[in-house]
Amino acid sequence: MPKPISCIIVDDEAMARDIIAMHLSKIERINIIAQCSNAVEAFNIISQNDVDLVFLDINMPEITGIAFAKSINKNIKVIFTTAYRDYAVEGFDLQAVDYVMKPISFERLLQAVNRYFEVSGSMSQGNAETEKIQDFIFVRADRQMQKIDFDSIIYIESYSDYIKIHTKDTSTSLSTGKTIVTRETISNIEAKLPKTQFLRLHRSYIVALAEITAFTNELVTIGDKALTISRSYKQEVLKKLEGL
Repeated sequence: MPKPISCIIVDDEAMARDIIAMHLSKIERINIIAQCSNAVEAFNIISQNDVDLVFLDINMPEITGIAFAKSINKNIKVIFTTAYRDYAVEGFDLQAVDYVMKPISFERLLQAVNRYFEVSGSMSQGNAETEKIQDFIFVRADRQMQKIDFDSIIYIESYSDYIKIHTKDTSTSLSTGKTIVTRETISNIEAKLPKTQFLRLHRSYIVALAEITAFTNELVTIGDKALTISRSYKQEVLKKLEGL
C-alpha cells in the first residue's frame, strides 16, 4: 500500500487553512500533520517531522511564503496558495509544483495534488523505494465527485466544454463500462493524465495507449471504434506509436 503523503498547511488566515484542510480531507493518501499560521511555526514542524508537501500562502507577515520556500529542503515540495497573481513567476522559479489562486475550489486543489503525485513519482524513478504515482482522478458528474481509475479509461472525447469519458469495467471481463459526462475541457483533463498511459490524437480525442488495437497514418482503432488523428497531432502521435 502506498505510504501517506505528509503535508502541512501554512497560511495566516484561519478560514483559508480550514478550506484547504476540508478539501484535502477528501483526497486519498494526503495526511495533514499540522496547520501553521506563520512561517516560524512551519519551520518548527518541519524540523521535527518528515514533511513531503507544503501548501503555502505567500503574503504572510514577517517571513513571506517565497522566503520560506527558499529556505527549506528542496526535497520538500511546495504548492503555493495565494490571492496574488504577481508572485506567479517567482513561485515557479522556485520549482513549485503548482500555483493555486484563491478562492480555492476542490477541483483546482485536486489538480494540484495530482500534479504533485506526477512530479514526485517521476523524480523517484530508479530509487529502491519508488513512490507510486496516483492512479486515478476525480471528476464532477451527477452532482458528485466521481473517482475514475486510469486503467479503466478507454478513450475520452470532447464536446465543447463537456467531455465524455468512456470506461471499461476492470472488475469483470467486460470491455465496456459506463460513460461519464463532465463539464470540463479536454485540455484540462489531459493535464491530469499521465503521458505514459494516454495520447492526444485530436482536439476532440484522447486515447489510452493500452486500448489501441491498430493504427494507420490517419486513424487509431480501439475495438470497433476508429478515431481520427488530426494533422496538428499526427507527427507526435505516429512517433509515439511507432516507438512502442
